[in-house]
Amino acid sequence: MLQVAIVDDHEIVRAGFREMLADEVGISVAFEAGSGEEALDLLQQVDCDVLLLDLALPGQSGVDVLRTLRQHRPELRVLVLTGYPEERYALAMIRNGADGYLCKECDRRQLLQAVNVVAHGRRYLSPRLAELLADEVTGGAPAAPHQQLSERELQVFLRLASGQPVSEIGRALNLSVKTVSTYRSRLLDKLGMASNAELAAYAVRNGLVAD
Repeated sequence: MLQVAIVDDHEIVRAGFREMLADEVGISVAFEAGSGEEALDLLQQVDCDVLLLDLALPGQSGVDVLRTLRQHRPELRVLVLTGYPEERYALAMIRNGADGYLCKECDRRQLLQAVNVVAHGRRYLSPRLAELLADEVTGGAPAAPHQQLSERELQVFLRLASGQPVSEIGRALNLSVKTVSTYRSRLLDKLGMASNAELAAYAVRNGLVAD
């Protein structure tokens, strides 16, 4: 029996995906979690083969959870299931260890296909994500600046863009203030910006954080 966990902060969304999976032979919902912290706690207690992970979570974001899992549970298959379209985060998530990326608007057939693909050790690529990867390889379309950020840079960027102070980011990511400041300087340089306000404006403009 394939054990699937659902991590999303909206109960109605979890219920929808649970219903999609419920009648499928050979698949069982191992647990549901409404935050990254809850998911990481439950993973220490409950067996799971595939984790359906939202990116926008309270507290530890999906990016934070993915980083932790790749360090401590590299065998766990992670399918990012989010409201953000592929153009925004998919390349960065795949580059940083996700086994697949699927938008929440997917239908039951797409969800089951994605779960089964990643469960069997392969990467799930939607047609749009496959296009984006092909463009990146062939140089057909330049990637957006934020898509070139490393996993840790993306974590810091999203927190800075959301208005979190350096000290708070350091505590959340277990980094020193000096290290966070170094990441901030690197981000400003990579993105060609001069202030946190410009980072925030860029993030809003590209739909990376809420306006």
